[in-house]
Amino acid sequence: MGAEGKLSLKSLDPQLSGIIKLAVMAVGGQGGGVLTNWIETLARSQGYACQATSVAGVAQRTGATIYYMEMAPASDEQPVFALAPAAGDVDILVAAEMMEAGRAIMRGFVTPDRTTLIASTHRALAISEKTVPGDGVASAEEVRAAAEIAASRLILFDMEQTAVEQGSVISASLFGALAGSTALPFERQAFEAAIRGGGRGVEASLRAFDAAFEKASAGGVDAAEAVAPEKKPAGKPRGADTLVSEWERLVARMADWPEDVRVMAESGLRKVVDFQDLAYGSAYLDQVAEVLKRDRADRDHRLSVEAAKYIANAMAYDDVIRVADLKTRGRRFARIREEMGTPDAAVLQLTEFMHPRAEEIAGMLPAGIGRKVEASPAWMQRLDRWFNKGRRLRTDRSLPFMMLYLVGGLRGYRRRTLRHAIEEAHLEQWLERALACLDTDYDLAVEVLRCRRLIKGYSDTHARGLSKFDRVIGAADMLAGRDDAAEWLERLREAALQDEKGEALDGAIRTVESFAGTQ
Repeated sequence: MGAEGKLSLKSLDPQLSGIIKLAVMAVGGQGGGVLTNWIETLARSQGYACQATSVAGVAQRTGATIYYMEMAPASDEQPVFALAPAAGDVDILVAAEMMEAGRAIMRGFVTPDRTTLIASTHRALAISEKTVPGDGVASAEEVRAAAEIAASRLILFDMEQTAVEQGSVISASLFGALAGSTALPFERQAFEAAIRGGGRGVEASLRAFDAAFEKASAGGVDAAEAVAPEKKPAGKPRGADTLVSEWERLVARMADWPEDVRVMAESGLRKVVDFQDLAYGSAYLDQVAEVLKRDRADRDHRLSVEAAKYIANAMAYDDVIRVADLKTRGRRFARIREEMGTPDAAVLQLTEFMHPRAEEIAGMLPAGIGRKVEASPAWMQRLDRWFNKGRRLRTDRSLPFMMLYLVGGLRGYRRRTLRHAIEEAHLEQWLERALACLDTDYDLAVEVLRCRRLIKGYSDTHARGLSKFDRVIGAADMLAGRDDAAEWLERLREAALQDEKGEALDGAIRTVESFAGTQ
């Protein structure tokens, strides 16, 4: 091919160098839209052409949304802006939560040659983190380490706390951090004018803006410290004098217990009494006391500590009554208002999504009747057809709220239900299995107790956890007599906690089966 036929490389349009590309990655409910509006208002007030778009995941709380803006000095030639960010082509990345910063890095939006990363270090757990059987919380430390490598410049501190301290929301502190970073070519007064133009919560927003601006101007990177959450002392019980006296009598029963056991048991006692009543709390202490009688001081009473924890979890199971009770408590509504930043005078619409299985409905029946219903496929099909439809209840309305409130008030009836009978039988079998190992393998007995961690939640979640528990405990029989039985049971439990589908557990059980019967 001759020289005239060669393709020549097209030079980069010099106008592109004047375009500022900014992305905001926010979690639903954190005001990413408000922040975007402020930035857009700011840019236009300074004579910039600007375009803002949003790329939504699920625009609800815990749902991630990407807001993307491009801006350039206004001219006679209107620029054509992109609608979405591209990897390696973002100048400023604002992340409203630590994992959003991690997702931005993974998608290539943060690059060391150009990107200023502004991120809040606080955590708002995603649904995927909450639903993992075990500890599904992602590592913020790993995100921080990646951010220090990936970003050209880093502004990193707890902007949620900064906003809360000033009586505002995180969008205001993110805006302040953006201003303090000087990544945008605008004066501070222009940022503040954009906030004032919003007309809502101006003074609080300006206070949060100012606090974040000062931190960002000073460097804006908090030290990476693992701070343990502050333990709040348990409040004193309130109620009728007779009930308070009975509570104090229950607490006095633990006075001569080893300290570690007593501390855990008192926490467990609060949990089961809140779940049911003081008589139920007394039954809980009876169970822990029986384990303590057989425990060993030379093992620091580890068995009793674990028993105090997991017996409480087993006795305070999630059923229809418990779910309804928790959903109608006043402090829940107060917490939702606080998290959403909703003023008390504002109307709050709250929808509950309910889809109880036939098993949950049968479990609500008296034990004898419930067993007959569960034994009848025809009746179980009817219950499933009647109730498992995915109902929506507006608990901000009187009638749906009263329906749930009445169900939540059936505590006194709970101990006569089929579900309670099933849970009691399972608790007894589980404790018997653990104590049966005590004389020959103390560590194995402890691990059997810890396997109760696999069972949690409600409805399908509970059923999956119970299935994993049965499989892990069943495998314990194959480990009987081995010196490393406790170690292998721990491995099986941790494998069961790794993933919802149970693939890791399948592999671990196959490994145990491969050497079953060997010594």
